[in-house]
Amino acid sequence: MVDTTKNTKLFTSYGVKTSKTITTEVAAKLISKAKRPLLVVGTLSLSPDVMDRAVKISQAKNIPIAATGSSMLGFAGKDVNAKYINAHALGFYLTDPNWPGLDGNGNYDTIIFLGFKKYYINQVLSAVKNFSDVKSISIGKDYIQNATMSFGNLSKEDHIAALDEVIDLL
Repeated sequence: MVDTTKNTKLFTSYGVKTSKTITTEVAAKLISKAKRPLLVVGTLSLSPDVMDRAVKISQAKNIPIAATGSSMLGFAGKDVNAKYINAHALGFYLTDPNWPGLDGNGNYDTIIFLGFKKYYINQVLSAVKNFSDVKSISIGKDYIQNATMSFGNLSKEDHIAALDEVIDLL
């Protein structure tokens, strides 16, 4: 089992409240219990090993995907519900409780992030953390301090193993 709760070294600081590190079991349980989850996928997920796992996570619980950057290319021809949106715009929309969501059925209660540069997604999540009740879970390889919960800083191999554990537990 991959220990995803270690190595949470911070390189910058964005306030007094930082994310809690979580295990793969907790991540899978939170994703499973979410009423309206959204998987937000960034450009760093375009490697085949990460993209394959993003598709499996989406398919396991029928979770819609917000494809940001150029990640939409990775979902072409896959059996998933993926829609393109700019990550900064998404962060803004998530702070509005009346936002209809990407499907018109309302805002999301849990957002799962995968495949982003640390400095970029921390900025997006700063607004979500401070101005909404939306839970954010980072299952990327870097510790994201502005998420509600996050894996620690992981090597590529440990990250892939952790994603596999999450998929098996969903």
